[in-house]
Amino acid sequence: MAKKTDNQRHRVVVVGSGFGGLFGTKALRRAAVDVTMIAKTTHHLFQPLLYQVATGILSEGEIAPPTREVLARQKNATVLLGDVTGIDLAARTVTSHVLGRELVTPYDSLIVAAGAGQSYFGNDHFSRFAPGMKSIDDALELRGRIFGAFELAEVMAARGQDVDHLLTFVVVGAGPTGVEMAGQIAELAHKTLKRDFRSINTRKARVILIDAAPQVLPPFGAKLGAWTQKKLGAIGVEVQLGAMVVAVDERGLEVQERDGTRRRIEAVTKVWAAGVQASPLGKTLSEQTGAALDRAGRIAVNPDLTLPGHPEVFVVGDMIALDNLPGVAQVAIQGAQYAAREISGRIRGKAPQAAFKYFDKGSMATISRFSAVATVGKLRITGFVAWLMWLAVHLFYITGFKNQVTALLHWLVTFVGNERSERTATEQQIFAREAISRLDGGTGELVSAPSATPSHEDLEERAAEEVRLTDAGVRGKSA
Repeated sequence: MAKKTDNQRHRVVVVGSGFGGLFGTKALRRAAVDVTMIAKTTHHLFQPLLYQVATGILSEGEIAPPTREVLARQKNATVLLGDVTGIDLAARTVTSHVLGRELVTPYDSLIVAAGAGQSYFGNDHFSRFAPGMKSIDDALELRGRIFGAFELAEVMAARGQDVDHLLTFVVVGAGPTGVEMAGQIAELAHKTLKRDFRSINTRKARVILIDAAPQVLPPFGAKLGAWTQKKLGAIGVEVQLGAMVVAVDERGLEVQERDGTRRRIEAVTKVWAAGVQASPLGKTLSEQTGAALDRAGRIAVNPDLTLPGHPEVFVVGDMIALDNLPGVAQVAIQGAQYAAREISGRIRGKAPQAAFKYFDKGSMATISRFSAVATVGKLRITGFVAWLMWLAVHLFYITGFKNQVTALLHWLVTFVGNERSERTATEQQIFAREAISRLDGGTGELVSAPSATPSHEDLEERAAEEVRLTDAGVRGKSA
């Protein structure tokens, strides 16, 4: 077990910089603890707005401010970049890696808020052709694919070639992310870009939303689901329900109907918004505690969000299987704040809190500009009022005043003027992930190993030689 000296303060390690990690860290700002946040990205991602980065409404910086900047004034917080690959509950240490460098960080209390990734239901090879919507990399790649499809269609149409497969966009998954993504692609094609091209008519682009479920937005109930489907149809989205995706390749995908028949849809641009899988750290913790994992990899926790037999370890957010809690931001935020209060209370000798109880503040999803659906308690709200609620809530939770202001300005440009401020897309955005995937050791292969780092003496010798060459005036002269 990692020991601390008598004069050391209580050490809290937070894994992840998402809603759970950030709000848990901030909730400990006045506690007599030293907090170390370890995350594999340098930013805090406002994930619910990723689809707006992918469709050119917002820039990535507006929904992903630097974590260091957000926590700069919190003196008891330290931020470390690293992908957490191991947690040793017996030794109370967290092991992380970044570009081949390993770091072992001891803790007295641990908050694991590593979130969840995209699930392809055992078909991970689909990701090559249908990116998910879980990271900035995903959003930028999709932006490149979406805008790139229109550009390539223009070139091919000018040559008299068929472009239907380029102007067909398929979104898999009719949950909130899928509905929002399909709605924005439809508005992009049918309104924003309608005057920008000469050889293609973007208003003829097909946007298809596919799901194996019998309705869209199942968590919102039957009434709102039916209303949403009708509204999607009105803005040009083809909703295909009861259809399961069984194959995906570069030029399209194959779906299977309820009766077992299969059909193919030719579409170069596919977006995967179906299913989530909890962080692999859930399995690591399960193996050491015996706590059960569900099909999505979420780990069973005690009512106080701790692991069985390890009251010093809290797991929050998308990683937990408790009381059928949904995988939404508020669960992560409230769980992390609960864990922070418990840690602070223990240090001060206070009695344990009552079991964690989630307060449902409602759910909402946009369909198109000025149109959304929302559930708040027993209320079911649709249309412009729901859209205003969505706008206010998301604006409130965007981190940082400057990001709130710029996001609001971009929304005004998009929703009032039908324009998109962030339409820059490059080939690198589209193909970088594919190139990295071909490296056996990932990006670590592109940098020097720690052992290859030059010594202080080597650097001094190189600098001295540079000085000699300049002072002797021998550069560019043969010996």
